[in-house]
Amino acid sequence: MEHGSIEREVQIDASPETVFEVITSPEHLREWWPDEAHFEPTPGATGELVFGDRSAGTANVPQITVVEAEPSRLFSFRWTHAEGEVAAEGNSLFVTFELAPSGNGTRLRMTESGFREMGWEIAVLEQQYTDHSNGWDHFLPRLVTYAPSVEAGR
Repeated sequence: MEHGSIEREVQIDASPETVFEVITSPEHLREWWPDEAHFEPTPGATGELVFGDRSAGTANVPQITVVEAEPSRLFSFRWTHAEGEVAAEGNSLFVTFELAPSGNGTRLRMTESGFREMGWEIAVLEQQYTDHSNGWDHFLPRLVTYAPSVEAGR
């Protein structure tokens, strides 16, 4: 297996405007992806995602740096870099959400790359790639279900 990038494409029954809001707003992200999210969806903004219970000391808290945020079209960020480091190729993974109108909804294409560039030993590379691949397989269907409920509530 190459372990170069993870790519997923899903159809969401909500407008690109709603999907963009759901993938960039910490209040909406908590409904389908991390347990907490703290960042502004503007290029250069930094923050964190929280997976798990921070108060119990069991949380995984990857750092996030927003790279691009083009409403209704594109959102990208680097994540998993060490706290205090500037996110760059070689110390972080790069996630891109591309949005395109499709019928009455949105086609979302997610790509996560940078695994090989992290310099991990092969066993760590394989584990990280598998963990992230399984994670997207779990969380993206939740996005597909959640975004239409946001649009319906308007």
